Amino acid sequence: MSRDAALFQLGMDLDRGSSTTQEEVTFQTDEAGLSASDERKDHFIVRDGKEFAGTHLIVDLWGAERIDELDHVEAVLKRCVEAAGATLLHIHLHHFTPNDGISGVAVLAESHISIHSWPERDYAALDIFMCGDAAPHAAVEVLREGFRPSTVAVTEHLRGQELGNGR
Repeated sequence: MSRDAALFQLGMDLDRGSSTTQEEVTFQTDEAGLSASDERKDHFIVRDGKEFAGTHLIVDLWGAERIDELDHVEAVLKRCVEAAGATLLHIHLHHFTPNDGISGVAVLAESHISIHSWPERDYAALDIFMCGDAAPHAAVEVLREGFRPSTVAVTEHLRGQELGNGR
């Protein structure tokens, strides 16, 4: 495989045959720092008077079932993506031995859902991060149905939110 083809596959040089040098580009921006050409292309969210990049949910499942079954975990993650109205790009899961834990990620156009499970403790830790119009909270109900945990703890963080006047 040629160097250019290898770089293209890695996403390092999406323009086949071009050099890998980066070109500095400047745009005329308005008072908010957005150019006319990139307004709303950033998929930032405005909700309740707050502007932020996306919603990041930290989800802990205690007393969870079937968190050691690779096919089941994959199916639940896919249902989470669908319920949230997100776009699945790729899913990769790894099944560990000897404890049968699973670690992996569903890569989304809107960001990701990741999981790491400890079946020996009936515990799974998930991150759900989504931007744009996706509804990450809808995935939590799918996790409840799919893994039937006795306890679910969810912490929300609004990523990319401005603090005070500075960025």
